[in-house]
Amino acid sequence: MNRTEAIYRARLERVTAFLHANLETSIGIEDLSDVACLSSYHWHRIDTAMSGETVATTLRRLRLQRAADRLANSDLEIAKVAELAQYGSQDAFSRAFREAYGKAPAAYRQAGSHAAFKAANAHADATGFTVSVAHHKAVRCVCVPHSGAYLRIDAAMGALFGALAQAEMLTPQTQMQAVFFDDPDLVATDQLRSAACSPCADDALLPDGTTELRRPAGMYAKLEYTGPYADMKDAYRWLYGVWLPSSGYEISERPGFEAYLNSPVDTKPQDLRSDIFLPVEAVS
Repeated sequence: MNRTEAIYRARLERVTAFLHANLETSIGIEDLSDVACLSSYHWHRIDTAMSGETVATTLRRLRLQRAADRLANSDLEIAKVAELAQYGSQDAFSRAFREAYGKAPAAYRQAGSHAAFKAANAHADATGFTVSVAHHKAVRCVCVPHSGAYLRIDAAMGALFGALAQAEMLTPQTQMQAVFFDDPDLVATDQLRSAACSPCADDALLPDGTTELRRPAGMYAKLEYTGPYADMKDAYRWLYGVWLPSSGYEISERPGFEAYLNSPVDTKPQDLRSDIFLPVEAVS
């Protein structure tokens, strides 16, 4: 990567960080161009070419993702969800949400992909979803740490993506993953610890702005999940609270992780595919 491209990548990371920090405020193209230190005309073209989507598309996607989390995991009124997502009316929010998620907000709250896991949790149904168990080798990862709500780890993911690109370590085979260290039902949201990460070779140099994480070898239970990231909380509750007690395994002290098999940039939320890995050990 030449110096000019590295400079533009750094500017893209600054803009991405600004977006994540200000999703619930009014953001204009001039605000972003100021962060990038470029004219709005040039910045918009460069950002679209390097990120694969327009700034407006990125902003809408991130705001609707946060709205989906509130619909699936809180009782916040839909009008307030729409307001926080920076929509001028509930009708406009409903149209945009339906286009992105395939359901109106009220229908999504009642029957999104989280609903099947909620039902399985309520009935203690350990057979409703397929889980496989296998041994994994130890893996070295390059990572960017994240503190706070797990759903907002995409800010760290964007920083990792940019760092890998600058270091010329980004290929079509690059795996994007996330490691989670705390239980969100026990630890305050602002104290949750996680890391966006990607497996790398043992002799690879770490890109600037990243750290090393070594995921230990061991047994992992894998749940294949399809659907919006916002709906994962109930999938986790089913995996930990229903499947695990009936599985013949016990939880390990190793952290769990997720592997993302496609990208929200070019995939509808309902078609996102992720593998959820739960660290386990045989009952002694």
